[in-house]
Amino acid sequence: MTQLTLHNYFRSSTSYRVRIALNLKGLDYDYVAHHLRLGKHRDAAYLDVNPQGLVPALVLDDGTMLSQSLAICEYLDEVAPQPPLLPADALGRARVRMIAQMIACDIHPVNNLRILNALRARYGADDAEIADWFRHWVKETFDPLEKILASDKQTGTFCQGDRPTLADICLVAQVANNGRFGVDMAPYPTINRIHEAAMALPAFADAAPARQPDAE
Repeated sequence: MTQLTLHNYFRSSTSYRVRIALNLKGLDYDYVAHHLRLGKHRDAAYLDVNPQGLVPALVLDDGTMLSQSLAICEYLDEVAPQPPLLPADALGRARVRMIAQMIACDIHPVNNLRILNALRARYGADDAEIADWFRHWVKETFDPLEKILASDKQTGTFCQGDRPTLADICLVAQVANNGRFGVDMAPYPTINRIHEAAMALPAFADAAPARQPDAE
């Protein structure tokens, strides 16, 4: 594996996903922080790296840049296939991607920092309204996700069987974000159980926001 550089932010859930994947694969990387709340991801130097100005971005030693956390995770899974982030069977892979995308495509896009900042700037939303917005969109997905995980025999120790996958990576990162906005996790015992199992693994625990060098 070539030398990897991860441009990220400790609190970014999408960055958290990639850190977990890198840890699971046992891959070393250079950690470059960009403070989102101070707008450092919009600096010209970073826009030269990733014109979209978002984190994470993974840069290979030949200068190739990859963005979008799910794409990065799947790239890592292809170039460093052990341990796999996706099951061997087609149905299992589809189910893992379904769960991952429920979080990455249905919750995160409406709850990330630039959307919350736009709610403040355009519509004058205050902190309480922002938190209510965040919790609403988590509930819209976590309610059905809990039912899926609790009722499906494919759920094991983790979202899919007894080893962590891309689904667990996304779930753990979202639960971390939920804690910052006061999401009531009591209605989600299966999600909580899976989260606890994942956080018992060093690859997940070491990737946690509080353990990163730029943590505040």
